[in-house]
Amino acid sequence: MTTFEIAALLLVVAALCGFLNEKFVKLPTTIGLMAISSAMSIGFLVAKAVGLEVGTAAEMMIAQIDFEKALMEGMLCFLLFAGALHINLGDLVKQVRIISILATFGVILSTFLVGLMMKGLLGVLGVEMSWTYCFLFGALISPTDPIAVLALLKKVGAPKSLETKIAGESLFNDGVGVVVFLLLLETLTGHVEMNAARIATFFVQEAVGGIGIGLLFGYVGYKMLKQLDNYSIEILVTLALVMGCYALAQRLHFSGPLAMVVIGLMIGNIGRYLAMSTKTREHLDTFWELIDEILNAVLFVLLGLELVILDLSLQAFVIGLAAIPIVLLSRWLCVLGPISMLRAFKLPFNPHAVKVMTWGGLRGGISVALALTLPAGDERQFWLVATYCVVLFTIIVQGLTMSKLLRLASSAHLESDAKASVE
Repeated sequence: MTTFEIAALLLVVAALCGFLNEKFVKLPTTIGLMAISSAMSIGFLVAKAVGLEVGTAAEMMIAQIDFEKALMEGMLCFLLFAGALHINLGDLVKQVRIISILATFGVILSTFLVGLMMKGLLGVLGVEMSWTYCFLFGALISPTDPIAVLALLKKVGAPKSLETKIAGESLFNDGVGVVVFLLLLETLTGHVEMNAARIATFFVQEAVGGIGIGLLFGYVGYKMLKQLDNYSIEILVTLALVMGCYALAQRLHFSGPLAMVVIGLMIGNIGRYLAMSTKTREHLDTFWELIDEILNAVLFVLLGLELVILDLSLQAFVIGLAAIPIVLLSRWLCVLGPISMLRAFKLPFNPHAVKVMTWGGLRGGISVALALTLPAGDERQFWLVATYCVVLFTIIVQGLTMSKLLRLASSAHLESDAKASVE
């Protein structure tokens, strides 16, 4: 199949799944799309098992889609920019301490905890697996996925402070997680030797380089937008900023995701209020909301369809299920520690902040894309199945129950505000 035929197929399937969800299933859009496309994948697997050609044909078509390249080198830049575009910089600065801790030390600690517990679990089950592979799984599964998280936050109500914490962390920890993963992957493939100097150099190049190039492109974009009053050209400028900066960041081995978040924050805050007319703001928001919705639909449908090409061995499936509580426990510990520390310094937090941020730590396409970059072999299939189990659980189970937890947090927040006003 040609690239155009693959894109056309994905859009048709996404539109069909979207129609079925809106008409009959009525789940939140991203969750419904993934659930329906996953059900389609299971149907194809059953058809293949009973010898029907449709199952084999579906597997051959989906196998031609390079999910990792489609997300990491295509959709991700647009989705991250669109997500950051609507984050209020003032609210983000107020939560900068908890966000920075969770997005850096939280990801690194989670990588270690998940890797350690997975190694212990595999040892108990008699499965031989290197420490590096266990920590690689920890690195790819630890960052909360900004695409999945932001899509959920659009549909459910949450106290503003909690929403900013969850969204801000998801936007930044993804860049840190990718850096940790790539560093471990280089060690696994023997390209570099792990040492303190290499780790420091790699982090500085990726993180500082990504933020730096994002600031540069964001400033240039702001100056250009300030001199224009034509919404179609201004939208074109934002598209050029996103694609040009992401391509250059990849070429220079800087963090493209961090660059996109920085540009999105600059254009969505400084650019929005100092360089755009009301008409431009309305058209820009509409354009990027449509881009966000369409690409989200395609991404979550693709996530569901990728089930068709997994090697679903019983052992990998069982270990994948066991990985779910391990990832949740690690997430809980990594959220509990920083929040408890900051509470000791009298910083205010919602009474249910730990629960909400733990349960709201969804994983998504980025984790799957990273798992697909592992060296070909039995280990890759093994960890890919485990990754899918965690991703499906977080998006479908945690995603569907998140609104109830947020209602609890919101009521606690209102009670706290009322008490404070009385006092």
